[in-house]
Amino acid sequence: MFEMADLIVAAARRAWPRLCVLAGLLLCWCAPALAVEFSADLVRTPAGAAPVPAGRLMVRDGHVRIETPELPDGFFLIDGSKPTAYFVRPAIRIYMDARQSSRLTSWFVPVDADGPCRQWQAMARLAGEAHPDDMLCERVGEDVVDGRRLIAYRVIIDTSERFVGWIDPIYRFPLRIRTKDGDIVSAENILGIPQPAALLLLPPEFRKFDPETLIRQVKQSDAWVAPPE
Repeated sequence: MFEMADLIVAAARRAWPRLCVLAGLLLCWCAPALAVEFSADLVRTPAGAAPVPAGRLMVRDGHVRIETPELPDGFFLIDGSKPTAYFVRPAIRIYMDARQSSRLTSWFVPVDADGPCRQWQAMARLAGEAHPDDMLCERVGEDVVDGRRLIAYRVIIDTSERFVGWIDPIYRFPLRIRTKDGDIVSAENILGIPQPAALLLLPPEFRKFDPETLIRQVKQSDAWVAPPE
C-alpha cells in the first residue's frame, strides 16, 4: 500500500514541471485576448520648449477617447476596429467625422507592436491625408521610457519622415510620438485601471452632423443665392 502511494507521489512530482509549462503556454496564448484598459495625461513638448498639457486619453478594448484643451466643448471617440474617428459635442448631442481636426486621432490608436503600419494607414486614410497607401513603418530600436519597454518605429511617406512612434507591446498602443518638426506628444501618468464603457462609446441618441447635407438644405432654401456664372 505504501509503495503504491509513493509511486503515485513520485509520478505527480515528475509531471508537475510539465504541467507548469503547459499552464504558462496557455496563459501566454490567452494574454493577447485580454482587454486593454488605461488612462493617461497627454503632454506636448515643443522642440526647445517646456512641456505643456495636451489633453487626456482613455483606452478600453480598442476604443479611445481623447480630450484636448483646444476643443473644450467636445471630445474625440475612436474605434480602431472599424475604423472610425468622431468629434462629439455632448451639449447639442451631435457628432461629426474628425477628419484632420486633430493629428492625435491619427497617432494614438491601438496598433500591432510587431507591425503598426496597417492601423496607422487606416487612420491616415480615414482622415483624408495624402498618400496613406505609400506609408512605410521602419522599426528603429527599443527604448525604456518611465520604466516601460517601448518599440520605436519611423513612419515614412514618399521618402519623407512623418513621425516616430514608440509603442508599448503590452498595451499595444503608442505612448510617445515625435513629429518631423521635433515636437513630442507623450502619454504620461498612466493608470492601468478599468475605464467606464459609457465614456468611450457613442451615445445612440446622438445624431451625426453632415456639413454637405446642411449645404444642400441651404441651397434648396430661399436664402440661397447662386454665384454668378
